[in-house]
Amino acid sequence: MGPGAPPTAAVFNRREALDRFRRTRRRTRALFDLLDPAAYLHKPIALRNPIVFYEGHLPAFAVNTLIKKGLGRPGLDEHLETIFARGIDPEQEAAAVARGNPAWPDRGTVRAYADAADALLEDAIANAEVERDDHPLLRHAQAVWAIVEHEEMHQETLAYMWHRVPYEWKTKPAHYVTVPPRLRDGPRASRVLVPAGVATLGTPDGEPFAWDNERPSRREDVAAFEIDTLNVTNADFLRFVDAGGYREPRYWRPDDWAWVQEDRVAHPPFWEQSDGAWHWRAMFERVGIEAAAAWPVYVTWAEANAYARWRGERLMTEAEFVRASAGSSPVNVDFARFDPVPVGSASGVSEFGIYDLVGNGWEWTADVFAPFHGFTPLPSYPEYSADFFDGDHFVMKGASPVTARGLIRPGFRNWFRPRYPYVYAAFRCVKTT
Repeated sequence: MGPGAPPTAAVFNRREALDRFRRTRRRTRALFDLLDPAAYLHKPIALRNPIVFYEGHLPAFAVNTLIKKGLGRPGLDEHLETIFARGIDPEQEAAAVARGNPAWPDRGTVRAYADAADALLEDAIANAEVERDDHPLLRHAQAVWAIVEHEEMHQETLAYMWHRVPYEWKTKPAHYVTVPPRLRDGPRASRVLVPAGVATLGTPDGEPFAWDNERPSRREDVAAFEIDTLNVTNADFLRFVDAGGYREPRYWRPDDWAWVQEDRVAHPPFWEQSDGAWHWRAMFERVGIEAAAAWPVYVTWAEANAYARWRGERLMTEAEFVRASAGSSPVNVDFARFDPVPVGSASGVSEFGIYDLVGNGWEWTADVFAPFHGFTPLPSYPEYSADFFDGDHFVMKGASPVTARGLIRPGFRNWFRPRYPYVYAAFRCVKTT
């Protein structure tokens, strides 16, 4: 592409978009069907809205974005499309309370709205002029892909909220096995050298869609480094706990150490202890830590960083992740399971012999979430990234067991605060050679 030439994009496939939209909506409905109606007004996580909000938010966001802003058509219910418009995690629970909740509608009202919205949106994707070069929200059908990927990302949000719902309010799917039998022993933990090379960060032009923080893509030189072939497991992290890692301030940044002391943090957020024994809180039941010993440990960035310091090492950068993950295939993604599998137990190995870089748990990086040079907010969702360029969110790469397959691309960037305890985030250690 010559200087000044417009960016290229894949040809919009209307049938593919409609099929993906329908699959996404079916999965969302199935997720809500896992819960007892008694949970509907419950807030599993204090910093988030009650469950009712999310069943209304997803169709309302789609109507607001594609139908009203994109096509300039009227919506369905101005009141619902206002109260369900947007909801993000504030930093403190007090802010969530101050934000105020409306008198939430009952489930019948929300589901009737969602059904009507689905019909309206399906008709628009199938028949309306959703791809137009003269409208910023419709260029390359941006609004269509934005509403689909927005919902796919929220499905992961729902999953980690559901993880905190009391077990008696959840129905385990038929044939789901929390701890399946081991068919073979996994590989031994080791280190490999990733030689110096070049990594492409972000998503290049020519893809059907990318979020604004993925563009413009850039190439970055990466120095040689050594990296764990496997994620840190629950068994590995138990050694840090037993060694007093949560009682030693030298492993923690000052803000993180203050959090450990003030919130009395003494173990990973998915661990529980009773009668002197550790357990892992799986989606539908609690299992002994021995059963989950080979699963990746899910921790906050603060805990991952402290563990790496304890080992005298560090977390990888975003560019190092991209370099290390070359050739990786997805492992345990797209709701194949609600829980991890043992590290290295599947075939998702990179060309450098590193396992599970894409799947089974997001990978924390050392990089603060920030825009690439030349960043331009996405017209269909301008606040999506820009609101989080605050120096207090860290980039995650890869995917988790509940990351939709459509989101899995090398340039996709996820991010969370360093002490946010609910996400399915794993890590591994590296060191510069």
